[in-house]
Amino acid sequence: MAEAAEKARATALYTQVPSWEGAGRPFLVTKATPAAGRPGQPPAASMSTQSAHHLESEASHLQPEIPEALSRRRRHTLPASEFRCLTPEDAASVFEIEREAFISVLGICPLYLDEIKHFLSLCPELSLGWFQEGRLVAFIIGSLWDEERLTQESLTLHRPGGDTIHLHVLAVHHTFRGQGKGSMLMWRYLYHLGSQPAVRRAVLMCEDALVPFYQSLGFHLVGPCAITLGSLTFTELQCSMRGHISLRRNSGC
Repeated sequence: MAEAAEKARATALYTQVPSWEGAGRPFLVTKATPAAGRPGQPPAASMSTQSAHHLESEASHLQPEIPEALSRRRRHTLPASEFRCLTPEDAASVFEIEREAFISVLGICPLYLDEIKHFLSLCPELSLGWFQEGRLVAFIIGSLWDEERLTQESLTLHRPGGDTIHLHVLAVHHTFRGQGKGSMLMWRYLYHLGSQPAVRRAVLMCEDALVPFYQSLGFHLVGPCAITLGSLTFTELQCSMRGHISLRRNSGC
């Protein structure tokens, strides 16, 4: 009888299934290639992305009594398209998009990882991210400025008493470019800023090749920017929030 009981106990242990195989492993972590940063600044180690392929592979680890259809329903609870302010938790995803968009072309970034976290901690309400099924596909980060023209200090400072929004960066994930997402995100961002009475205008600096793009969104030339980065020079543009809100109202949007 004791031998039969021991055999039954061993059988029960052998057939036991954990409640979630692989519990504790992150769903959505992709290693990023280390990028050269400013002196003394470490590169980003990883980014969080939304990957259908990753989700399918994780779904295959569900124990038999949890139907695959249930896991699909959970995945589909994510909104198809969402605009929201960014948080410091989004910083790694932001930097990965920015790193690919700028470092690969110019060798520099408008904002590095610690600077992204800095602004998203101080003024998250001046940022806007576009998410599709939980994945960040485009973003804008801004801060307040209190002088008429941009200076070297404006690259790293947020001055709460200012009436000018300095747009530090607009970037779109490389797989979503050429779809008009940058323009649409900027329109939404400017309309959001236009509803804040204390904000008088938005300013930015860009390379000459991008001037027509920003002019098409309502920005006007101010002149050569006082900021230079190495051999790179920039043009400064501005957009009146009052003019933008009027244009939006008259368009019937």
